[in-house]
Amino acid sequence: MAVKIKLKRLGKIRQPHYRIVVADSRTRRDGRAIEEIGLYHPTYNPSRIEVDSERAQYWLSVGAQPTEPVLAILKLTGDWQKHKGLPAPEKALLVPATKEAKRASFDEFAKTLEGGDDKGEAITPKAKKADKKADEAEAASTESTEA
Repeated sequence: MAVKIKLKRLGKIRQPHYRIVVADSRTRRDGRAIEEIGLYHPTYNPSRIEVDSERAQYWLSVGAQPTEPVLAILKLTGDWQKHKGLPAPEKALLVPATKEAKRASFDEFAKTLEGGDDKGEAITPKAKKADKKADEAEAASTESTEA
């Protein structure tokens, strides 16, 4: 039996999610799989790629042939290089930032905008007009006291 490692599409229209599966080469794209060995979510930023390296190595060792998209994914994760005995890829997979890291960077950025104050001041067009009138009144009072 010819075995392929391929992508099984899930999700809605324009929102694809894929599972990396081992299946008979004659089955449909979304047909019955022998085993699921990973996930691929291309719409996330950065793309989410998870591969069970041990199972991928096993299936490659017994002769399963990856399709072109799966081969590209295996090269990114380094599983293909491990199977072929080549050096590991230089760049690692990008990992999305955790919520704590995002919150910390947001707080840091907010402090730079505020200038260190805890309480910001809202600026509206009406407030600007009121400030101009107050400035004009102060200028007029200083002129009248000087004269």
